[in-house]
Amino acid sequence: MSRRRLLTGFAVLLALLALLPTLGWLHELWLTRSLASAAPLALPAERGAQLQRGAYLARIGNCAGCHTARGGPAYAGGMGLQTPFGTVFASNLTPHPRDGLGGWSADDFWRALHHGRSRDGRLLYPAFPYPSMTQMTRADADALFAWLQTLAPVEKPNRPHELDWPYRSQTALAVWRLLYFRPGQTQPAEIEAPLARGRYLVQAVAHCAECHAPRNRWGALQDLPRMDGGLLTNEMWTAPSLHDAREAGLKVWSEAQLAQWLRSGWSTQGVALGPMAGVIGDSLRHLTESDARAMAQYLLSLPAENPPRAVPKPAPTAQMQLGARVYRDHCASCHGSQGQGLGAHGTPAYPALAGNRTALQDSPLNLLQVLANGAYAASTPAHPRPYGMPPFRHALSDAELAAVASFVRQSWGNAAAAVSELELRRVK
Repeated sequence: MSRRRLLTGFAVLLALLALLPTLGWLHELWLTRSLASAAPLALPAERGAQLQRGAYLARIGNCAGCHTARGGPAYAGGMGLQTPFGTVFASNLTPHPRDGLGGWSADDFWRALHHGRSRDGRLLYPAFPYPSMTQMTRADADALFAWLQTLAPVEKPNRPHELDWPYRSQTALAVWRLLYFRPGQTQPAEIEAPLARGRYLVQAVAHCAECHAPRNRWGALQDLPRMDGGLLTNEMWTAPSLHDAREAGLKVWSEAQLAQWLRSGWSTQGVALGPMAGVIGDSLRHLTESDARAMAQYLLSLPAENPPRAVPKPAPTAQMQLGARVYRDHCASCHGSQGQGLGAHGTPAYPALAGNRTALQDSPLNLLQVLANGAYAASTPAHPRPYGMPPFRHALSDAELAAVASFVRQSWGNAAAAVSELELRRVK
């Protein structure tokens, strides 16, 4: 390539980069005009039914999970969500006239969910899951807003986000939205059939892809509606793939089993731990039986995959011997000498580790979290007193924890890569 052509190409590239902010704001202007033309749907005839629906949506959408700081008032915001670009702080959803939604209208709230734009016109960061919630119906958005307005107002100013440059710039956010955000809207008639309602509940209301779909380097969800798994940077767990049979592929479940698991977090097929235990304990346990069935039907319709994997390199003999001793002394009494798991009171209280998909994931992160920091299943009406896994980070050395993880991943027919002490230290 000649020097002249190279310089010309470089100049064109610079011109395109300079044009992106302008295109971003033109895109925002077009979206705002299209949004203004959308008339709000009529409110339900009975206020009580609308409020009941709104309370249900808030629960299964797990709004409190992000908008309640630890030890703070419910829905008053303040929780920090860690992202690769800095920390985003959840806002106050109570009807406080200055700090919350007290001065908002139903149209303002719809604009935030549907378009990702605040009442004052600011573009919202997609840590607030409007890329998924844009698919909510107007009637459901109005019901959710009406219920939030019944909460006790909490005086708690919203904390400014702590983002690196240029991510804190509204212009940078406008460019991101130009590239990665398209508003969508679902009409009530489109979600009457069980499979369509299940898709709506999974994709829009429960926004499952926000955790279970991978993101590109700029934080945008990829390849929707696929849910190939992703790293939860705020929690330091991995959300497993819902397609891969080695992770959380669902084809081994029946519809009844999966629906029951969504409401209880417990099944002979597996137990919800880590962040998912919180989602079930605080949110999905409130699902009606018909909605749980609809979600299960949609999730079971996702394509199943069993991608080939290379045969893992065996762990060093000394590490396996150490892992066997640690397992015998600390694990076998609950999980069985052959990793078969043990029951208590007619339930699989201590899950099997032979064939355990948490142990077999390519990334050992979730297994190491459980070993080092413990894990507890959700407390639900079906299982009000679930058994828990105690933390071993203070009882065992890094070498012992890595060794027992490797032993579990390479025993009783399990075949996954060995774990190093360095990987364990990252978790701790």
